[in-house]
Amino acid sequence: MKNTLIFMMISMFLFSCNSRTGQQESTEAAPDGELHHHDENTGNIELNNGQKWQVNSEMKPYIEKGEELVNTFIQNNTTDYKALARKVTEQNTQLINSCTMEGKSHDELHKWLHPHLELTEALEKETDPVKAKSLVMQLQASYKTYAEYFQ
Repeated sequence: MKNTLIFMMISMFLFSCNSRTGQQESTEAAPDGELHHHDENTGNIELNNGQKWQVNSEMKPYIEKGEELVNTFIQNNTTDYKALARKVTEQNTQLINSCTMEGKSHDELHKWLHPHLELTEALEKETDPVKAKSLVMQLQASYKTYAEYFQ
């Protein structure tokens, strides 16, 4: 059931935001337990002529809330990784539903969001607490990456 929901969420995101088709993407777990995203057609996130990309105001609260959830989880030394994954997934779903961006800024946001969704999905599936903690730290790093490229 959860896998179906996550699949539907990713599909909805890709189709609702007019994603490019035909992309070759994969995510692999490295020996250190970290996920590495490979996307042959999009590459690394780029700045907008040295400036951060503008994200539509209706989308920002969901990103900010997701980051707050992760940071609070880490600060409180909480261990219910599944609950965190569900809460972040809720924010991701709302973010996707509020997507109205177009053009290059939209494409660059996809480069951040797709691996972010994969991390959230991996956290929800993870049963090893050590690996789950690593995924939480990767989610925190993902939000930091977002802040580097988007405003």
